[in-house]
Amino acid sequence: MRNTQGTPQAMPTPVTNPSQWGEPAIANADIQLLVLDIDGTIAGVSNQITQSVKEAIAAVQRKGIPVAIATGRMYRSALRFHQEIVSPLPLIAYQGALIKDPATEILHYHTPVASEIALELLDYFDDSTVRSQLSVHCYIDDCLYVRELTADSQAYGDRTGVTPIPFGDLRPLIAASAPTKLLALSQNTALIDELLQAFSLRYTPTELYLTKSHTTFLEAGNPAVNKGAAVRYLAEDILGLSSANVMCIGDNFNDVEMLQYAGIGVAMGNAPEGVKALADWVSPCVEEEGVARAIERFLL
Repeated sequence: MRNTQGTPQAMPTPVTNPSQWGEPAIANADIQLLVLDIDGTIAGVSNQITQSVKEAIAAVQRKGIPVAIATGRMYRSALRFHQEIVSPLPLIAYQGALIKDPATEILHYHTPVASEIALELLDYFDDSTVRSQLSVHCYIDDCLYVRELTADSQAYGDRTGVTPIPFGDLRPLIAASAPTKLLALSQNTALIDELLQAFSLRYTPTELYLTKSHTTFLEAGNPAVNKGAAVRYLAEDILGLSSANVMCIGDNFNDVEMLQYAGIGVAMGNAPEGVKALADWVSPCVEEEGVARAIERFLL
């Protein structure tokens, strides 16, 4: 049930098996909720929503279909996009680890990574064979803490509008407060893939949620967290809808669960092939305003 007192609750069971929801019936879809990712979906290289995409979103809203944001970004970083599209719904941030209503300040969910597992991950990230190639980001209380201010962390901060806080050894911080998520950033994309594979073997899906939101990002969250579970909460618990009433658009592996949950799951043209293969439809890429094209195709 919706938490009206602002006290965080446990996330619903993650959505990992789309077959339980049945095959999507695109031709007869009754879409009553549109959920959008940010980076690579509504925001491309410019880090802005284009006028064409904004107009398409506004047209959907005029039809009475609410539009929500589901992103891996921090809440404070995603807030301007939520405000720009004038969404009336809670904002899904951190892959769904935090769901908060900007209008009422009600915190629906905050589901952090267990401190003991986060500390184990730091041990891997601090290993001498990989340490110099990784920038480590730790998110606590919607603040971004880093071991050191690397060029990658500074560029990340510039794009997201968040100032990274150099903290040195992150262990005391994590021991005192469980992080909303951890992110390892490296320009060595092969290393990111190797770490993802290694952690996937070390931790079961009931222990840790692992995903890539970019070729250079490895993200770790609470096992109850993913965008599919968050969108299901928004649709079913808040709006009283079913999965068949939901359309989701995203561009990367962190969007897979919500694309699988939705009645219509749209992958951007710039998405990896593995994500496109799981979608119901593939739009043009973000720089070709693919969200506007998908909206025109299915909702207008």
